[in-house]
Amino acid sequence: MEGLTAVQSRIAEIQSRMATFAGGGPNAAWLSAASAAGLMGSSATTAAAGTTATAATAGASAETAVVQAATHYLGVPYLWGGTDPAKGLDCSGFTQRVFADVGISIPRTSSQQATAGTAVASLADARPGDLVFFDNSSARAGIDHVGIYLGNGKMIAAPQEGDVVKVQDVGNPTVIRRVLPTATPSSAPTGGALAGVPYADLFTSAASRYGVSASVLAGMAKVESGFDPGAVSPAGAQGLMQFMPATAAGLGVRPMDPASAVDGAARYLAQLTSRFGSTDLALAAYNAGPTAVANAGGIPAYAETQAYVRTVNAAAAGYAS
Repeated sequence: MEGLTAVQSRIAEIQSRMATFAGGGPNAAWLSAASAAGLMGSSATTAAAGTTATAATAGASAETAVVQAATHYLGVPYLWGGTDPAKGLDCSGFTQRVFADVGISIPRTSSQQATAGTAVASLADARPGDLVFFDNSSARAGIDHVGIYLGNGKMIAAPQEGDVVKVQDVGNPTVIRRVLPTATPSSAPTGGALAGVPYADLFTSAASRYGVSASVLAGMAKVESGFDPGAVSPAGAQGLMQFMPATAAGLGVRPMDPASAVDGAARYLAQLTSRFGSTDLALAAYNAGPTAVANAGGIPAYAETQAYVRTVNAAAAGYAS
């Protein structure tokens, strides 16, 4: 994210530009969306007047500017892979364009954007301008859709082929991320036991889905890849959770996509735990393979596997403390 001064300057520019639109065009759409989001109060007025901002005012005016910029694209057709509003926008092309309009750079795809900024614990904690992410495909795990939260249960997004950028109900996001300055110092999410751990929200949400430990998942990622989503081992294991290609294919996992990798690792760990009856044996099977654990009747006598189980448990204990 750029410095606060640069963001505020860009906000003022966007607000000035949007204020010039006539009553029936984008400005009317902005007024409707801003009212729904609860952004018509004194914070927006103060920001538009160019008053010197505190951190709280900066956060509120940034929220206003993002919603304002987003509504500029209402009615733009959906186009898969689209990043040019003159031709069409897909969901992540839309969100990337909106944040670029207010001087903030975010990654291109929804799965990459789902790791930007900081995690927001729940929709109850979400603010206008937060990014809301969804896993809408039952055929494959991982983030595949993104929109911008407006407040009051609404979001603005480029939904799907044949549709246009529009305001709609937000539903139940899988992940929520905040890339804007926070409105108040206390509003920044703490992240709980995994505070400061990369991809903490992915570990937490996947752990909740499959009934495994978020700390153990984080420990696995630390040991497997050092939290590097682009890691490839000499043996060919890939991504944040170091899936071998055959295992990834069997689980329907995209190993280089952090959200898909964490979801797949949590699902696989839950399966292994159910099969072998303990987290230690599940970790051993994750490292050495289920057949090796079944044949050994416990943790195989492989130095690498035994060290893996110890090291993951130690890391998990540190995250849980």
